Amino acid sequence: MVLVIALLGGESTGKSTLAADLKTALTKKGIATALVTENLRTWCATQGRAPSQSDQARLAGEQGHQVDAAVRSEPPVQVVIADTTPLMIAAYSELYFQDTSLYPAALAWQRHADLHLLMGLDVPWVPDGLFRDGPALRERTDEVLRHQLQTADLPFHTVYGLGPARLQAALRIVEQALKPPLSPKQPSIESAAAAWSCERCSDPECERRLFSRLL
Repeated sequence: MVLVIALLGGESTGKSTLAADLKTALTKKGIATALVTENLRTWCATQGRAPSQSDQARLAGEQGHQVDAAVRSEPPVQVVIADTTPLMIAAYSELYFQDTSLYPAALAWQRHADLHLLMGLDVPWVPDGLFRDGPALRERTDEVLRHQLQTADLPFHTVYGLGPARLQAALRIVEQALKPPLSPKQPSIESAAAAWSCERCSDPECERRLFSRLL
């Protein structure tokens, strides 16, 4: 079985950096890992423009297709890292075009992912010379993603930290997911469930307070 890791987050939240770092770290551990880069970013660089509303469905479909192809790749891999998924295109469609029509298909695809890692907003916003709109849109994107994941009952982890700290936080989550499932008779499963309940809360204000205590 291939573990599919979906990285989600607005512009300048460190998705691509974490995706590359995760692939390198997992490969060094002997875990065969494939990385599917963000099709939207490649498309914008090639076309020299931001996508129009009519481009959105095609871009979302292509992102999902590329991840699916990586899962079926030969030789087989153990982990596929998706930077990112059709859900990001659907979120941008809502934010830029007030179009929510892409959500049903995007969320149906999202259910195929095993881990949903949402990027924390503690990474400084940095312009990249392409089509970034600023920190305000980044925060709004975060709100939209949280709402969609929670409404669809898709559990997710918010990953905080800068540089190596963020990588280590993500690695702990991934390595836990790669372990064999616990037997129902093992007492640790109860404590794991209790911790998961807190994670499922994903209240951004709660998370910010928690993170501030770590500084």
